[in-house]
Amino acid sequence: MSTVAVLGQELEDLKLEVRGNVAIVTLNRPDKLNAWTAAMEKSMRTALVACAKDDVVRAIVVTGAGRGFCAGADMNLLQKIDPDAGEKRELARANDGATDDWDRSLGPDISTHMGGRFGYMPQIPKPIIAAVNGPCAGLGMVFALWCDMRIGAEDMFFTTSFAKRGLIAEHGISWLLPELAGHSVAMDLLFSARRVDADEARALGLLNNTVPTQELVNEAVAYAQEMADMVSPRSVAVMKAQIWKAKFQSLGAAIETGDEEMQKSFASDDFKEGVEHFVQKRPPRFTGR
Repeated sequence: MSTVAVLGQELEDLKLEVRGNVAIVTLNRPDKLNAWTAAMEKSMRTALVACAKDDVVRAIVVTGAGRGFCAGADMNLLQKIDPDAGEKRELARANDGATDDWDRSLGPDISTHMGGRFGYMPQIPKPIIAAVNGPCAGLGMVFALWCDMRIGAEDMFFTTSFAKRGLIAEHGISWLLPELAGHSVAMDLLFSARRVDADEARALGLLNNTVPTQELVNEAVAYAQEMADMVSPRSVAVMKAQIWKAKFQSLGAAIETGDEEMQKSFASDDFKEGVEHFVQKRPPRFTGR
């Protein structure tokens, strides 16, 4: 099943291509530093859900067109906000009617722990890698932190921005940022809204790696394709769910979940292939089953 065929539609404020087994999703408002819109949010969910359902796609890279990743929420939307509108706001309604109907059979159920705007992303059974190619601010930073990993261009920077707009820690960043960088670092970055360059972001654990700007997307895709070629997509799906589930479990419960999932893995085709390709000294041919 082809992702492009599944979509069968133009994605507003977004581009999607598939290179090998890697989907590349590009925020596509370069003249606005890819400022986030309701159309972009709807397109992003459509694209990621299509990738989740596509057997060809084994990993997803998200990046921004032009010189920035995402400047945050579009300022025109912020200027038009009615404080009394609540759930009637344009961004709040962006995902009305969204259906996330991919296979959820692998790994422990994490749906009960996930809500809000980006809670569907941890449930997608494939790695989502943010290739942060420039400024990444506010809502853009929130989105990047919801991704599984982040690779940054050498000239990128993060800023939470919220305190400089009279806003608060939105859409789960009050949980994600301390989880990734620690309590006091989160306080610093949220209160000050200062810029964090690539070197500091990597030292704080907000980036997994940094690469030269011109090589960023190719490096991210190459890393994603290596995973697609060399590791079991079934294993990745289960481990992603395990890691998220463990954040809401005791150590004992996480061990119990791991033991249950290990028994299931022994019966999988990918386990048999994992042993056979090692013994036969050949590249793996994992199917995800």
